[in-house]
Amino acid sequence: MASAPMIVHACHCSWCQRESGGPFVVNAVIEAARVTLVQGEIHMVVTPSASGRNQKIARCPQCQVALWSHYPTAGERICFVRVGTLEAPARLPPDVHVFTSTRQTWLPLPEGAFAVPEFYDPAQVWSAEARARWAAARA
Repeated sequence: MASAPMIVHACHCSWCQRESGGPFVVNAVIEAARVTLVQGEIHMVVTPSASGRNQKIARCPQCQVALWSHYPTAGERICFVRVGTLEAPARLPPDVHVFTSTRQTWLPLPEGAFAVPEFYDPAQVWSAEARARWAAARA
C-alpha cells in the first residue's frame, strides 16, 4: 500500500467469519490506485454477500488466499485489503470493530477498543482527510 489506509476494520459479521474461516477479518480500506501487487497475478472471484449485491474478491490464483475485496457500496476504486496478507500486519491494528452483534462471544475485544454492534456513520468516525480521500476516489 502506497499510503496509510483511510481506516482499518475488524469485521465480525457472520459472512466474514464464513469466508475467512475465522472469528473476524481485518480490512484496511484504501484507494485501489494506492495498492500495488508486488508479485504474481490476481484472480477475481464474485461471491454472494449479505446485501445480495455480491462482492469481488481478488485472490492469489495459486493458493487462493483473499488479498482484497471490492464491495458494491464502495466500487472497484476502493480496496478492502486483508491486513494479514501484508508484510507487516501488526502495523495496522483495527480502528473499529464492526458487526460485533455477531462476534464470537469467546473472543474478547481489546480493552478500550472502539466497537459497534452493526456499522457506523463514517461522517462521525472517519477523519476529514479520510472522508475527502473516499469522495475523491469515488468521483
